[in-house]
Amino acid sequence: MKTVRIGDTATLEKVIAETDITAFAEVSGDYNPVHFDDGAAAALGLPSRIAHGMLAAALISRVLGNQLPGSGTIYLSQSLNFRAPVFIGDELSVEVELASARPDKPVMTFRTTCRNQSHQIVVDGEAVVLNRAVRILPAEPA
Repeated sequence: MKTVRIGDTATLEKVIAETDITAFAEVSGDYNPVHFDDGAAAALGLPSRIAHGMLAAALISRVLGNQLPGSGTIYLSQSLNFRAPVFIGDELSVEVELASARPDKPVMTFRTTCRNQSHQIVVDGEAVVLNRAVRILPAEPA
């Protein structure tokens, strides 16, 4: 059984490519022109096309399901704040931090943050997950 501790973090870095946007559109069915047409992006005052906000958010799911807490993770909820656009070529750094856990069952709350290469927060929020394959420990004493 994997052990996790309040305060544990995991990170992922990913450069957003045009192929990511195309693949996300194929899966989601979201072909909003702002993702595919520079003119549509410019009409909104953007310097170029933007990635789907949910593409950045999906990277949070990747970290939770593969790293922390890892295999067996089931999403219960996710709040998201879309703070800034993500552009093709942006290098996103995704971090999840175990903020709290329920004492009666393996339900954990994570702070979730995605930053771009300028360290600007593009998406943040909170995820609540269930994972029966982990043992949760309190934070390390200071």
